[in-house]
Amino acid sequence: MSCARSCCADRPSGGRPRRRRPLVLGLTGSIGMGKSTAAAMFRRMRIPLHDADAAVHRLMGPGGAAVPDIAKAFPDAVVDGAVDRKRLGAIVFDDKTALRRLEAILHPRVRQQARDFIKRQRYRRAPLVVLDIPLLFETGGESLCDAVIVVSAPRFVQEQRVLRRPGMTRERLARIRWQQLPDSEKRRRADFVVETGLGKLHTLRKLRQIVKMLSGSPQQYTSSMG
Repeated sequence: MSCARSCCADRPSGGRPRRRRPLVLGLTGSIGMGKSTAAAMFRRMRIPLHDADAAVHRLMGPGGAAVPDIAKAFPDAVVDGAVDRKRLGAIVFDDKTALRRLEAILHPRVRQQARDFIKRQRYRRAPLVVLDIPLLFETGGESLCDAVIVVSAPRFVQEQRVLRRPGMTRERLARIRWQQLPDSEKRRRADFVVETGLGKLHTLRKLRQIVKMLSGSPQQYTSSMG
């Protein structure tokens, strides 16, 4: 990936420079790796952040744009004009075909909302924005990004975090892991890996370092990325 296209304003021939597209930083990580904590830190830094999970909630909530198509595909999952997430989860969790059908409904809409977010931030002249997308690599979302942060932690830390969640079991965690790209592969594809098992202060320091690098000297970053 390269942020070169974000570092320079486009100048149409004979016209004024167009507004710069913000540098887009993807944020992702497997379940229990600390992505929500990292996202909250970006918000505290006042960096515009698009939350893909929140976008999905809106799409499936009352009057959501995805509700009619989900009702056609999974009629038992829609109650009173909104998607019952527990019912839907029970339908698709162990059914690959049903899951792919749901993804075909949701992913294009979530991708478009991310594009719309970037466009809005361009007009607001934001220099840097974050796309918080849990399945970023799995859905090809990295194509929207100039660089990607993967949050990661040792397996035992991940298990401790996830198994504290209500209703979570080792068997359910194993199935979720099976559905997601392995942490090792996400780390390999990342531009930056932030280890969240070393404490929140360490995580915050690393995120601030990345923001400083990207915001303060994008040309240096582009060179370091080859």
